[in-house]
Order: sequence, then structure tokens, then C-alpha cells
Amino acid sequence: FDTSQPRVCFASCRPETRGIVLQLPDTKGRSDCADGWRALSPDLLPPGVCNLLNPAAIYANNEISLGDVEIYGFDYDYTLAQYSNLLHSMIFNTARDILIEQFKYPEGLGKYDYIPGFAIRGLHYDVQKSLLMKIDAFHYVQLGTAYRGLKPVPDEEVIELYGGTQHIPLYQMSDFYGKGPSLKQFMDIFSLPEMTLLSSVIDYFITHGIEFDQVHLYKDISDAIRDVHVKGVMYKWIEKDMEQYILHGDEIYAVLNRLVNHKKKLFLITNSPFSFVDKGMKHMVGKNWRDLFDMVIVQADKPNFFTDRRKPFRKLDDKGSLQWDKINQLEKGKIYKEGNLFDFLRLTGWRGSKVLYFGDHLYSDLADLMLRHGWRTGAIVPELETEIRIINTEQYMHSLTWQQALTGLLERMQMYQDAESKQVLLEWMKERQEIRSLTKNLFNPQFGSIFRTFHNPTYFSRRLVRFSDIYMASISCLLNYDVNFTFYPRRTPLQHEAPLWMDQLCTGCMKTPFLEEMVHIR
Repeated sequence: FDTSQPRVCFASCRPETRGIVLQLPDTKGRSDCADGWRALSPDLLPPGVCNLLNPAAIYANNEISLGDVEIYGFDYDYTLAQYSNLLHSMIFNTARDILIEQFKYPEGLGKYDYIPGFAIRGLHYDVQKSLLMKIDAFHYVQLGTAYRGLKPVPDEEVIELYGGTQHIPLYQMSDFYGKGPSLKQFMDIFSLPEMTLLSSVIDYFITHGIEFDQVHLYKDISDAIRDVHVKGVMYKWIEKDMEQYILHGDEIYAVLNRLVNHKKKLFLITNSPFSFVDKGMKHMVGKNWRDLFDMVIVQADKPNFFTDRRKPFRKLDDKGSLQWDKINQLEKGKIYKEGNLFDFLRLTGWRGSKVLYFGDHLYSDLADLMLRHGWRTGAIVPELETEIRIINTEQYMHSLTWQQALTGLLERMQMYQDAESKQVLLEWMKERQEIRSLTKNLFNPQFGSIFRTFHNPTYFSRRLVRFSDIYMASISCLLNYDVNFTFYPRRTPLQHEAPLWMDQLCTGCMKTPFLEEMVHIR
């Protein structure tokens, strides 16, 4: 084949479109070529492809057989207990009022309300530059997703702020637990109201021309958000109206009861206090919920629980009061406070891949368990359900298909440098950028998907793959699988291993004009 000959598309498309001839001319008509691809792209989607992904499925990063798992461990907040979005508004409003009343911030901040859907999980915040932004797995800022306050920062300014590049050096990036010298990564679902409050306060100060110290402002807001949790305000809201705040209660009971009936051992390790967990579990599972668990550990102080050997276990009585006896064994049905994983392993003997622990925080819940102790890990990612529903829409599938085809055309035709060709290439690049922005906006207008930048995985995705064997939208997804089910991750081809997209299949044999000139190099 050469570029003057018609090309045949052998992509996985509908029978009536297979074998369609697309003309890829060598010098003229490249715009017509793109129009042909654009017209064809909707037909390249097989029937039913827009509903292939199941939001209730479990997705595997690593091969794992549930038949080998004897012990199941769980975090509580956003793992067993899923909360409604109303909680975020309450956290925002209360922390905002703390800033005004206790930290003496301007009363004008009271006009700001929580903005649902403003931020997404996994964003980084540069404390020194007051920038909230999305960073990909290669440490590059995704342009168009950097915000100072509630307004986007122009791409040129972002590049200038980082010394003429989009790249964030390793020494500035988040450490093992999401904290760097000047960058903080927000990985907790509870951090959504914190990011929105941070952006709102900065917006107020900038709008009113008020100078502020970035470090002090960040610390004040972090302290205000912390007070909402530490002082128990949030717990009181949830306890007062569990029907309004807690989701999927019946399904949690079904999951736990099913595991116990199959002779699995269960344990709970949470940072929340006993009284709060007790009331929530009674609401979801019933008054005898503790009978399902072999071990319950509260106020564990994760991630320190997994790394610090110094804190001993303390026993609580049925009313949650501390006992003073030394803990030489962990008894079924008893409640323990604090402690550490090393004593936990010594007293239980629960080690290695026979243990599967579920949590929502990739750093505080899962990282140490997978990398240091060899437990199996399951990440709970509630956002997964919404993202998959978007991926399943025809608008997303058609946009992605045409975007990828356009990318292939740009790659293959870029060697033509005459004036007419350059103009066509510029038009293609502009259209490609418009499609990328459209696709991003389907997920979140400010920051897009939590899993992807335009084409690369996000920093969040890289951590998700590294720290979890499996991931899912909620614990209830386990009900869709047999207790001995084996999850097999698919062998996803690397860039050099296989043509994945129609543009590679259809244009992969195109000759490169200067290829023959380079033969002598070999």
C-alpha cells in the first residue's frame, strides 16, 4: 500500500460498514478525508456498545481468587457506611462558620455556599501558589484544570509559575501519604468540602483585594475542617438522621451475613469512635451486628496504626468506656481502641494474601497493607458508578471514537508541510482540542474525570492501580459474585504491542516519506 491508494477499514465495526473504502490522498483532499472519518465514526460502534460497562462490577488490577481469602477486613466511613452528598454541604457550612466565628475571617464569607460538583477527588493543592489542579501519572499539570479560587488560571500563567513547564518535579510532589513540601493531595472523599471551602475563601480574598498568607490560610481551613470531625459535630448530624445520610444499609447487611455464612472471618478497623460506629451499624445491620465480627477496632489512628508500634490496644466495655487490663489476646465480640498492626498480626496470625481489606482512602487504608504486609486490598471508589454511566453514553463513545481517529490522522499526515496541508492540520488540531474539552466536561466542567487527564491516567489512577488488587463503587458489588470467584485482570496491550484503535488499523501501513532515507542508519 502507499498513500495514493484507497485504504480499507478492518476495524471492529458493524457488518454493513466493514470494508468501507477511505481515500487517504497523498497531497490533496485531506480535509475530505477527515470528513469521511467523521461521518463513519458513529457506525464504527458495534450495537449495544454504549451499555457494556457495568457500574456494579468489580474491576481487577491484579489476579485474586476470593476462594483463597479467609479473612475480610473493612474500614467504616465510605466503605461500610456510604453517605449522601448532603453531608458535604453540612461540613462546608460548619467549617465556614468556624472560620468566621473562631478564626475571625470576614463575615462576607457567609454568602458562600457549598458548590456540589466543583471539585473532584485526587486533586493537588500548591500551598505557596494557591493553585488547585489535576496532575497526571507523569507529574504534568493538565492544562485547563488549574484553579485559583473559583476561577481557572490561564495555561500560560500556569506554565510560567512552574518555570516554563507543566511538569512538577518529584521533590515537590506528594509523598507516600499524599503530602509534599508544598503540594497536598486530596484523596479523602471528605476532602471535597475542604477543597470547595479553600477555593471559596481564596475567591473572596482576591475579589475584595485582601492580601493573605497562603500557608496560614491553608492551615486555618484545614483546622476548621478537622474541628468538624474531631469535635464530633459531623457524628451528631449523622446519628440524628441516619435515613437521610446513610446509603445502601440493607445491602451491607447482606454482604456481611453472606460472608459469615460461608465461614469467613470479619474484622473492622476504623478511625471513627465506637458510639458513632455502633449506632451506624445498628441502623444498617441490626442490634446484633457485633456477632458478625471477630474483631472491632475503633479510633485506630490510621495510617499510623499500620506503621507505629508504640500504641497498645485498649479494651472498651459495652458502653464504650475504657478498661485498664493489658491485652494479651483479641477476643471475638469485644471492642478495642487504638493499637497497632504489628500487635494485631502477632495476636491473630492473620497474614498475607488470605486477608482482604477494603477501604476508600488509598493512602491511609490500603498502601501500607499492600506494600509492607502483603494483604490483599480492595478500594471503594463511589465515583466509579457515575463515571461508568457517562462512559456508557453514546455522546461519550462517539466523541472518543472520533477524537482517536482524528489523532491518528494528525500523526500520519503531519509530514506534509505545504501551506494547504499545514492549514488542514491546524484545523484538525483545533477540532481535536475542542473534542477533548467536550469529553472532559461530561465528567466535571472544572477538572474532568478522576481517572484520566486527556489521554494519560491521573495521579489518582496511578495510586489506585498500585495500592489495590480490586476496586468497585461500593461493598455491595460483592453480592454480584460467588464467594469463590476469581478476578482476572485483562492483558491490556502496551503501546508497542497491538493496534488498539481504528486509526492504527487503517493507517498503520502508510509509508513515511523519509523512511527510505533513514534505512542506511541501521
